[in-house]
Amino acid sequence: MSAPIVDRPAFILAHTRLLAPPLAPEIQLQLADEATELWQKTEDELGEIGLPPPFWAFAWAGGQGLARHILDHPDLVAGRRVLDFASGSGLVAIAAAKAGACAVEASEIDEFALAAIALNATQNNVSLSVRAGDLVGRDEGWDVVLAGDVSYQQDMAEAVTLWLGALARRGAQVLIGDPWRSYLARDLLEPIAEYSVPTTRALEDSEIKRTGVFRFR
Repeated sequence: MSAPIVDRPAFILAHTRLLAPPLAPEIQLQLADEATELWQKTEDELGEIGLPPPFWAFAWAGGQGLARHILDHPDLVAGRRVLDFASGSGLVAIAAAKAGACAVEASEIDEFALAAIALNATQNNVSLSVRAGDLVGRDEGWDVVLAGDVSYQQDMAEAVTLWLGALARRGAQVLIGDPWRSYLARDLLEPIAEYSVPTTRALEDSEIKRTGVFRFR
């Protein structure tokens, strides 16, 4: 097994390129694409270098749709305390900061994602706080809670939906971005916007993903 990666920001910069997500071109992120070695590595190869699956290195469809919605409707977050849960690359958190949120927290459990979020925030000249650890079950009084692409695994989707639903009932504005994945709680949610997100078959099952922004009914 290779030595663990110590300098995470340097690794990210060396294995990604600065790219603009198709649906949010006003934001630039350190992302992997077909031209980078990271894109080609298998999960076993990543494990050998001590790297968890690099979800942070891709702009997933749900996050792109949610970011676009926030950028087009800044009144949703302007002057408010915002949590971007499972932030990944930080795309949605950066969109909220650009849209005028008074405070933005981007939470992640992956230390590489935390480093990527910090790099991407700096690249986009926005200020946000990076939160390490699992916040499911916690309520710190956020005005707005944003979550993109959190319905791809059943156990996670169920736990996160219960938590987000509780936050919505106490008055937080909760918005979820998702390309209608299997474990999306469709019976509890209603779509408020829909986008066609360009993607790649290396990540998704089609080159254009129909993606919704949802709120609790």
